[in-house]
Amino acid sequence: MAQYLISVLDDTTNSATAEEMVAIKAFNEQIRAEGHWVFAGGLASPSTATVVDGRDGAAVFTDGPYLESKEFIGGFWIIEAPDLDVALRIAALGSKHCNRRVELRPFLGA
Repeated sequence: MAQYLISVLDDTTNSATAEEMVAIKAFNEQIRAEGHWVFAGGLASPSTATVVDGRDGAAVFTDGPYLESKEFIGGFWIIEAPDLDVALRIAALGSKHCNRRVELRPFLGA
């Protein structure tokens, strides 16, 4: 099975309502039961980010996000699916349950 990243796109931090959190928990339980679950998590605000650039000698650390954007990744799921069609179905359900747009991307083969 291939692994996919489902990124939850948001424009506000800590924006999930109590009802959305219940729906997300139900979605998590569903994909666990179906054998698609690998890992998931929510992310802190972009203002807590540190950009690390270690390309040229000593690493340079910069506070905050590198890019200014209206949207950011607020959370994610890593899933396993036998093919893209199944992964798209799961991503659509995730979008519905968290009430946000999501982006689906496959991991590169090892």
